[in-house]
Amino acid sequence: MTNAVVELAHGKKAFGDNEVLKDISLTVNAGDVLAVIGPSGGGKSTLLRCMTLLETLDAGDLSYGDLVVCSNNAEGRAVYGDKATIAEAKTRYGLVFQNFNLFPHYTVLQNVTDALICVQKMPKDEALARGRDLLAKMGLADKEAMVPCDLSGGQQQRVGIARAFAARPKVVFADEPTGNLDTKTTREIMELFLNFSRQQKITIVLVTHDRNLANYADRIVTIMDGRVVKDAANQSLFDVEKEEAARKAAWENDQLPPQEPAPGEPPAEEQKAANEGTEPSAVPEVNTAFGEGQENEKQTPAALEEK
Repeated sequence: MTNAVVELAHGKKAFGDNEVLKDISLTVNAGDVLAVIGPSGGGKSTLLRCMTLLETLDAGDLSYGDLVVCSNNAEGRAVYGDKATIAEAKTRYGLVFQNFNLFPHYTVLQNVTDALICVQKMPKDEALARGRDLLAKMGLADKEAMVPCDLSGGQQQRVGIARAFAARPKVVFADEPTGNLDTKTTREIMELFLNFSRQQKITIVLVTHDRNLANYADRIVTIMDGRVVKDAANQSLFDVEKEEAARKAAWENDQLPPQEPAPGEPPAEEQKAANEGTEPSAVPEVNTAFGEGQENEKQTPAALEEK
C-alpha cells in the first residue's frame, strides 16, 4: 500500500529539440517537506509545471494518490484523463507563487475565498468563515478588506499561503516562495508556512535554487540536466529550531537540570571567567595513543615545584 500523495514515473518533456525532462521519476510521500533544487535550466521548473498540470508530459505516468492523471499508451506517449479527472486532480494540490499572483482588484478575503465559492461551490458563509480563520492564523485578521497593493511583500505572500491552504489540499507546491522577500521576512514566512502545514497535515514541495531555503526541508531532491541526481534525507532546520524553542521553554519552566545553561548562554565556568577578567581553565588534552577518552592531564605549577 503506497503512501504517495503524488507520483511521477519516467516523465519526459521536450520543447522542440530541447529535451528538458529525461526519464525523471519522483515520489512525494504524505507528510514530506521536500525541496527540489538544482541549477537554472536543470528542469526543476518544468517538473513543477508538469506535476501541477500547467504543462503536459510527452511521456510518463502521473498520479495523485489513487487518481491516475495520465499514463503511457502502447506507443509510449502520455495520455491524460478526461475533464472530470483533471478537475479532481486540481483539488488535491495548492500553489504558492514567487510573485504572489493575487488578483489586484480583489480584497484579501476575496483572494482567499474566490476559488472555494466559484470552483468548489462551497456555500458563501462557510467559505468566508474559513477564509477569515486562515487570515487570523496568518496574522492578517485586520487586513481582509484591503487590496494587495496596500500590503507589504511578506503580507501578500501570507495571503498566497492562506489561499493555497484554503481548499485543504493533500500537497502544496511552492515555487521560490520567498524569492522576492528580504532575509528576515523569508525566515518569518517559512516558519509560518511549515508550521501551518504540519498543523494541517499537508505535504509540502519547495522548488528553489537557494540551498539555504532547501535546508527547511526534510528531504532534498537535486535535479540536473533533466534527471534526478540525488534524493536524500535532510535534517530540517525548522525541526532544529523547534527543538531549541522547546528546550528554552523547558529551561524557563525549571524543567532542565540546574547545571545546564540556558539556551544561548555560555557555560557557567566561561561566564565566571569573563566576569572576573580571567581565562577559563584549559580543557584536559586527550591522548588518543592510549585509547579514546583517556586524559593526559597537564601538570600544574604546584606539581612542578614539588619536583
